[in-house]
Amino acid sequence: MSSHTTSSNTPADHSPIKRPIILVTNDDGIFADGIRALCKAMLELGDVYVVAPEAEQSAVGHGITVRRPLRFKETIADRFEGMKAYRVDGTPADCVAMGIRLLPLPDLVVSGINMGQNLGDDLTHSGTVSAAIEATHQGIPAIAFSQVFPPADEQFDFSGSAQYATQLVRGLLQQKLPPRTLLSVNFPHGKAKGVRVTKLSNHDYKDNLLERQDPNGSKYYWIDGIPSGDSESDNDLGAVQEGYISVTPIKLDFFAKEYQAALEGWLPKL
Repeated sequence: MSSHTTSSNTPADHSPIKRPIILVTNDDGIFADGIRALCKAMLELGDVYVVAPEAEQSAVGHGITVRRPLRFKETIADRFEGMKAYRVDGTPADCVAMGIRLLPLPDLVVSGINMGQNLGDDLTHSGTVSAAIEATHQGIPAIAFSQVFPPADEQFDFSGSAQYATQLVRGLLQQKLPPRTLLSVNFPHGKAKGVRVTKLSNHDYKDNLLERQDPNGSKYYWIDGIPSGDSESDNDLGAVQEGYISVTPIKLDFFAKEYQAALEGWLPKL
């Protein structure tokens, strides 16, 4: 009879718990105060990588650079202590497309905190939201954070927004977004009264063309956006105007199903 005995107990697993990987980007540029606040907040939740435009890219929408090469440069700065940070000479969508291919695959992409609201139809030209859309296209959960402009005599204060972003991201890391769905979050100016899950408003900027003249007498133009939109308690514009944080689920499905039958009714046939 063998004197060797085998224990039925297995050794305890002392391997370190894997922290989530969070990719942070924006459209205000890598040195904007909003992304700095968001990055520091995300460090509490996981390993943070920053990939952001080297210069402001507001209102570029979901543009992807295809007609010139892109530069992907590491950025060493005290503001990104504890993180790997990179700047890209392209759009926010470029930043996400490159970040998820050149760095460890993120568990979540967060974009912002944008200096200015992104409400309703603004989403069609927002670089901040488009970065989250690009991540969603690639199958990675994403959130876009934006904050309403303060009065002209006040500065942006992102501390409260960053604190709520931490709570929301912590929850989302434990939940699953539906396929092709992202969150667009807008913070009001000042201390928020609460949080509302909202629908999109029809808020947008009606383009107004301003004509000017340079010193040589040649004309040039500015496209000047005039804000408009309907404010309701259950939409994003109404929520922030009433002092609430709006959290809007966005689904990437542009198909107008309700018009399909009518279109089939009159569409010319070959």
